[in-house]
Amino acid sequence: MTKNSISVFFPCYNDAATMPSMVLSSILALRELTDDYEVIVVNDGSPDHVATLLAEMQKNYPCLRVVMHEKNQGYGSAIRTGIASATKDLIFYTDGDAQYDPREIKLLYEKLTDDVDMVNGYKIRRGDPWYRLFIGKLYHWTVKLMFSLPVRDVDCDFRLMRRRIFDTVKLESNSGVICVELMRKISRGGFKISEAPVHHYHRAHGKSQFFNLSRVFAVGVNLVGLWWKLVMRKERTLSSAKKPRVGIL
Repeated sequence: MTKNSISVFFPCYNDAATMPSMVLSSILALRELTDDYEVIVVNDGSPDHVATLLAEMQKNYPCLRVVMHEKNQGYGSAIRTGIASATKDLIFYTDGDAQYDPREIKLLYEKLTDDVDMVNGYKIRRGDPWYRLFIGKLYHWTVKLMFSLPVRDVDCDFRLMRRRIFDTVKLESNSGVICVELMRKISRGGFKISEAPVHHYHRAHGKSQFFNLSRVFAVGVNLVGLWWKLVMRKERTLSSAKKPRVGIL
């Protein structure tokens, strides 16, 4: 049994139909990797009945913790809360909508050698309608070029990270562009990144919070602001003055 302890967290908004299975699947996977783990759900002011379901699950799974946002604060805020709430050596997160299988954390864990700080998943094939495939590919290449990101899949929210990364990397975004901020700051911060292929499934419940005109416009505005801050102004993302070393295995 490995000595690495692992925190798994899920940002949650309108995921009552999928969150219980995501939690249970992650627990089953974690039992194969370590005997020191926790599962955290960040309830970002979800208006559905997910809070009731999670409270019932906590009676049987003491490893499950629920962190509440009284009001919806945004995807980025939920990610930052999850990272801040994690107490173990390693942090894994994915979305709560079941488009990824949390049992595949094992695929990422296999790539986490001693010299690797983060393993980023990349989708083998995206399980979305054609228009989302088109917009997703356009978004991927846009942010990859804007922020010089050295990863295959910027928008794959399936990540295993060493918690010590966040002793120096400080995230600020409250919106979905936090994924770009996270990858930019980690890749420019001298941390070694590896990658692993993972499956991506068709959304069976609910609908994406991203694919509407007002949200796309807001993401565009946020991306430009982030680009100006992290690229044009060349803001330092680490407290250390050490020259960054970028590496992909």
